[in-house]
Amino acid sequence: MMASIEEFDPLNTRVPATKIEVTVSCRSLLDVDTFSKSDPVVVLYLQAVGTKEWREFGRTEVIDNTRNPDFVRKFVLDFFFEEKQNLRFDVYNVDSRSCNISKHKDFLGQTFCTLGEIIGSAGGRQERTLSGIPGKKCGVIILTAEELSNCRDIATMQLCANKLDKKDFFGKSDPFLVFYRSNEDGTFTICHKTEVIKNTLNPVWQPFTIPVRALCNGDYDRTVKVEVYDWDRDGSHDFIGEFTTSYRELSRGQNQFNVYEVLNPKKKGKKKKYVNSGTVTLLSFKVESEYTFVDFIRGGTQLNFTVAIDFTASNGNPSQPTSLHYMSPYQMNAYAMALKAVGEIIQDYDSDKLFPAYGFGAKLPPDGKISHAFPLSGDGDNPNCVGIEGVLEAYFQSLRTVQLYGPTNFAPVINKVANCAAEITDGSQYFVLLMITDGVISDMVQTKEAVVNASPLPLSIIIVGVGPAEFDAMEELDGDEVRVSSRGRLAERDIVQFVPFRDYIDRSGNQVLSMARLAKDVLAEIPDQLLSFMKSRGIEPRPALSSSPLPEFHRHI
Repeated sequence: MMASIEEFDPLNTRVPATKIEVTVSCRSLLDVDTFSKSDPVVVLYLQAVGTKEWREFGRTEVIDNTRNPDFVRKFVLDFFFEEKQNLRFDVYNVDSRSCNISKHKDFLGQTFCTLGEIIGSAGGRQERTLSGIPGKKCGVIILTAEELSNCRDIATMQLCANKLDKKDFFGKSDPFLVFYRSNEDGTFTICHKTEVIKNTLNPVWQPFTIPVRALCNGDYDRTVKVEVYDWDRDGSHDFIGEFTTSYRELSRGQNQFNVYEVLNPKKKGKKKKYVNSGTVTLLSFKVESEYTFVDFIRGGTQLNFTVAIDFTASNGNPSQPTSLHYMSPYQMNAYAMALKAVGEIIQDYDSDKLFPAYGFGAKLPPDGKISHAFPLSGDGDNPNCVGIEGVLEAYFQSLRTVQLYGPTNFAPVINKVANCAAEITDGSQYFVLLMITDGVISDMVQTKEAVVNASPLPLSIIIVGVGPAEFDAMEELDGDEVRVSSRGRLAERDIVQFVPFRDYIDRSGNQVLSMARLAKDVLAEIPDQLLSFMKSRGIEPRPALSSSPLPEFHRHI
């Protein structure tokens, strides 16, 4: 138990995902019943990442006798921006109330999409054509995604304690509190630890702030367990006692019910006269709503994805199998895998699907001029490629026409994208630059300067290192530990995320898994980086762009 307290890192604990409610309607479904209209139901399947297997997630109610159902039962899904969450919606006509849908139904059509595509559509609403019955028009399905409102709440509370048990031989105790949320299976997950207050049995802790979903995962009546410890220098903190509460109880604020007896079960069992080991009192509690990543996407913020690929000679001759740029007919090289892994997720949030793509460190035809920001499309006026497939094609085409050279200069591409980002700082666009490289940066001083200059802009930079090189210098740019600085100026925000691709390669050779792992890690910080930019500029999301002729369903929570 104690180990988990020591290891608790508030920055890296996984807060339960934001919950997205998907509402389903259909229009102009096929008529299969002879004497009446269809009785439709929609079944949602989720696809497992590694095995690609589809599993049923849930189904709507059956609505009798209609070709245009608006289903009331919604699907509530956990949303992870950094994962490609594949969904399949199958529509059936049910002619019996059997659980076994395969025996008593007619197939009316299906559609495939990702959760990101629905959220990334205007107003979180997507209309898709149903297909799957050859030669027939199956009608349309309308999917609307909305974030559950309790996902955005942030609670601030302050607690104090009275007459805690004395645990230290010479002084009083050095108390601190540890909060746990309970999980569906009855286990507990640590979610907050207060500071230690030295040498007192009546501590008053500082107010602290915590996302409500970290405390109760959206279930206001779920148990919250609080343990009280006496801090010891050697890490063997002494257990004073514990109490339980719930978000709903805490949210009532300071009152006689929010005074808790701290109980130590061992003492309770041994001592007949044992009353408690002290009390903990809630002094104050308030809840505020914060804007979320989904709010901005639903309000029309577009993610602009730009790619920059390393064409330096250290990658090896592209025609040789040992080259990192080798184009094998049988499998993708590391550059293509990294590009596809990240690009396929981000493209869901970019409506025009036009992606600027650049190369750096090559000699260009016809005169062998070295360039550190040449468009892979070959068109100086238009660096855009159509879709991720278009970027891959332009990359393979460039490998055939340019000469790999050097050095490895990052600053020109960063400055190019930063200049674009500087033109649109109203929150309508957020830029993500993916740089894929095999080596050590030659222009570190200029690159740091470029990162510091870009840090106030709507821009995140992802650097993926491929191949066996030492990438220690890259860690300097990834401001997780120490904020990047240049000429005494600190970066306003941490905008760089660096990862070596080799850390994600699946040992069994499963490329899909390698790519999913890579994307998960490099994209996980993007939503918070986008929010930190919006906050720094005081930008609020625009109301969701609703293009919906359908009645809106209101939430009841």
